[in-house]
Amino acid sequence: MQLQQLFSPSVQHTLDVIGIFVFAISGALLAVRKNFDVFGIGVMAEVTALGGGIFRDVIIGAVPPAAFTDLGYFITPLIAALVVFFLHPHVERIQSAVLVFDAAGLGLFAVSGTTKAYSYGLNLTASAALGLATAVGGGVLRDVLANEVPSLLRWDRDLYAVPAIVGATTVVLCIRYDALNPFTSGLAVVTAFVLRLLAMRFHWRAPRAWNRRSTVREE
Repeated sequence: MQLQQLFSPSVQHTLDVIGIFVFAISGALLAVRKNFDVFGIGVMAEVTALGGGIFRDVIIGAVPPAAFTDLGYFITPLIAALVVFFLHPHVERIQSAVLVFDAAGLGLFAVSGTTKAYSYGLNLTASAALGLATAVGGGVLRDVLANEVPSLLRWDRDLYAVPAIVGATTVVLCIRYDALNPFTSGLAVVTAFVLRLLAMRFHWRAPRAWNRRSTVREE
């Protein structure tokens, strides 16, 4: 059963657009901090919002990707880029609210990415991996373009990939035991969302190497 069955197509599309918009905001804000021009801000917004979904669709053969067949998906990051271009000081001040919506998008995209991958014939492990890629791929591309170590890989960042992994894993376990339905799909989204919020609230981080003795300076 697909995640889309949780809602009507119009409501699902609205949720997708909201998630895309918030991810695009984060990309555009980083571009502003890096002193990019208006074109760079737009590129960063598009890549952050759509990169994970495009990667998933190319891998599973859902081409052309949804980002290029639905004008709303493509235009939404540009709108976010314009908002940040003109109002970035105000957007920075509501960063905490943006992070809450980002957490919701993380859970939604992890679950929808997993179910879409499975519906195209991938096995459970590969489906979960693409669910993770859908949720975090855009952020990785954003950081690479900004010449930064991806936040996904940094020990000094609150857990981000782990909530997405939990959401995707919940979905594949439900598929495995024939328990995937609107309720369990929604539960997977909420679980990832709440876990990300808790990680931000209590600054949960993944452990580093056991008995680490590195002399490399931490940045």
